[in-house]
Amino acid sequence: MLPAVAGTKAARIYAFNQEWLFGGYYTSGAAARDYDDSGFTPVTLPHTVTPLSWGDWDHTRWEHVWIYRKHFSLAELAGRRAFIHFDGVMVNATVLLNGVKVGAHQGGYLPWSAELTGQLAGHNVLAVVVDSRWLNVPPGGQPRGPATIDFLQPGGIYRDVTLRTVPDVYLADVFARPRSVLNASRRVDLQATLDAATAPAGPVRVTAQLRDGARTIAAGSADVRLTGPGRTVARLSVTGIGDVQLWSPDTPRLYTVSVTAVSASGQAHTATVRTGFREADFRPDGFYLNGDRVKLFGLNRHQLFPYLGMAAPARLQRRDAEILRTELNCNMVRCSHYPQSPHFLDACDELGLMVWQEPPGWGWIGDAAWQDILLRNVSDMIIRDRNRPSVIVWATRVNESLNSQRLYRRTRQLAARLDGSRPTTGAMSKHTMAGWAQDVFGYDDYHASHGDASLLPPLPGVPYLVSEAVGALDGAPVYRWTDPGQVLAQQARMHAQVHDIARSDSRYAGLLGWAGFDYASLRGGDKVWRAIKTPGVADIFRVAKPAAAFYQSQVSPQLRPQILPLFCWDFGPGSPPRGPGRDAMIATNCERLEIYAGGQHVGTGKPDTRAYPHLAYPPVVIDLTVDGAARPELRIDGYAGGRRVATARMSADPARDRLELTADDRSIRGDGSDATRLTFRAVDAYGHRRPHATGLVRLSLAGPGELIGQNPFEFGRYGGVGGAFVRALPRGRAGQPGQSGQSGQVTVTAMHHVLGRASVTVTVAAPEPGTRYL
Repeated sequence: MLPAVAGTKAARIYAFNQEWLFGGYYTSGAAARDYDDSGFTPVTLPHTVTPLSWGDWDHTRWEHVWIYRKHFSLAELAGRRAFIHFDGVMVNATVLLNGVKVGAHQGGYLPWSAELTGQLAGHNVLAVVVDSRWLNVPPGGQPRGPATIDFLQPGGIYRDVTLRTVPDVYLADVFARPRSVLNASRRVDLQATLDAATAPAGPVRVTAQLRDGARTIAAGSADVRLTGPGRTVARLSVTGIGDVQLWSPDTPRLYTVSVTAVSASGQAHTATVRTGFREADFRPDGFYLNGDRVKLFGLNRHQLFPYLGMAAPARLQRRDAEILRTELNCNMVRCSHYPQSPHFLDACDELGLMVWQEPPGWGWIGDAAWQDILLRNVSDMIIRDRNRPSVIVWATRVNESLNSQRLYRRTRQLAARLDGSRPTTGAMSKHTMAGWAQDVFGYDDYHASHGDASLLPPLPGVPYLVSEAVGALDGAPVYRWTDPGQVLAQQARMHAQVHDIARSDSRYAGLLGWAGFDYASLRGGDKVWRAIKTPGVADIFRVAKPAAAFYQSQVSPQLRPQILPLFCWDFGPGSPPRGPGRDAMIATNCERLEIYAGGQHVGTGKPDTRAYPHLAYPPVVIDLTVDGAARPELRIDGYAGGRRVATARMSADPARDRLELTADDRSIRGDGSDATRLTFRAVDAYGHRRPHATGLVRLSLAGPGELIGQNPFEFGRYGGVGGAFVRALPRGRAGQPGQSGQSGQVTVTAMHHVLGRASVTVTVAAPEPGTRYL
């Protein structure tokens, strides 16, 4: 992985996502320089090889070998070292430049580069042959195919591509490891990996600066003599740092480490990485961050999106982290079950969302060739992400796999050699330490009886973290918008139950519920609906289900007072005629709720500390049996600190229902890749979801963007909720590096024959200044 570069003219990064040509199935000769690609389809990366809907994905449609091509010309590349860098290609890839093979890679979840030096011409043709079949590559390879793992993997060049030029001696990697962060002797130990095309005549001077914005806090340097071509690791330290702000979920303070290598000839190369000062420690009596015990509270996440597969641009990846941290109040996420987008992890660093990172895999450890790739995956994962303060634990075993002392001894040793600052773990499906050899015992705990969730006690003498609970196995088979309200409320109740148990005993480091978002899968029998698993507390469009209300309520009312009913207030066909009934649940962080129906006081709700004695903010459970004949309006007033801090209203009058359309962002970049999410819902007069909506939602778009989604969308099939994406248009023709795409206003209108119409406007802005497109 190449770190960010800056400085000399020889070191530049070019955005390489634009103006690709996609030829569909690979045919013999399609990677040759002079192959006729005039019939290929122009595409912008990230890209999936086959169109996808929101559900019913068919893996046979992408399990083929595909061809991408890109033409580019750039005089300043002549005589320079140049690399093409891929953040992720699903599954295997072979790269040819002007008909000559320059690189290949196995596996879809980690970055890799191919050197182009010596093969560049005035006009260049880059061809990428992408093999998206079910291959003997983690997490694949099981003989029974994609239905044997719990997530689908649409093929394509689905992450970003860049072209980078560097001098003859450049910094291929920088690892900045803070040490002794809690005392005055804190320092940053650095490993700077130098890559030389030829041995320089004299020593290379390596200098490092620790910066807080533009201010240099401390510095260090070392001279390194390279005896020949290849890679050499320079080691140095930055000391005399003084006071710093520690990184934590509440204060996710980041610092920059800038390293420069100057050869005897005067060529310089600068690489920058971000780091944070924090001490994360798992102990048998819990998890400690910067010396304080912190209960880990979070969810698992898949990076699968409707219509896009895994090919979601940076903004959408970052948005998932924002949902988890700022809306669902998680302080931790598990990247299940593969290394996820660097954009998602960037946001985790910036937002204070702690991360469990793990290699690709799901219950299978394959043959010797498969395991060799797994070892490379573990290595590449750690090298890519070891600078991130958000990553607090490495999984060095495949999710829910059988024990293999030889394999997992090697992966654990690899993690210790490459990093050593973080403990190792792995999600276990058996509640036993027999054959287990990691630092933190991670357990996927699915135990329930009569609709109530429970947990097994922590194993004695080891740090213990619940890595999954509730969603995949416990409770109802599915949690869809079309399911009864009682089923959706049950999901919320079970999440509250397991988190309450995890908070009851300090030996639980914490709990990561399953899961943040629904995702595409074929595994699970009656738990699969339209090739989707629906255990998410939010759906595939990232719309919060009632289960999300529990997570949303776990925040101080001084920050965000919350009143979140886990029911719909609806007395029409298909809904209870006397309301939510005696066990109606309201997620809240208020000290009490005063509830009115039709203007009449019907009850006072207090947090249920009997059923949930350990939660910071237990839900309210109250009898809301009412006469719905007059369709009374519901009002809930929330009080904290002796004063009213919030009010929620719900309407039972269908005549006031409307179609709601929202966009996550007011502006996107006009680079052809950037996109924002649209959500449309049937809601009451106050914006609460209205169940049982049917009919078609038709979308229209005007302006320099494109609509990605099913249009029209069948409301009744999904359950009165839907979504799409607006993506910026790419530039219209090939050209020299510079600006890309189009700018202007995009207006999207949604129409429904009963609920009416709604519109949103998104500005397509010019690309970021300084971005060079090629």
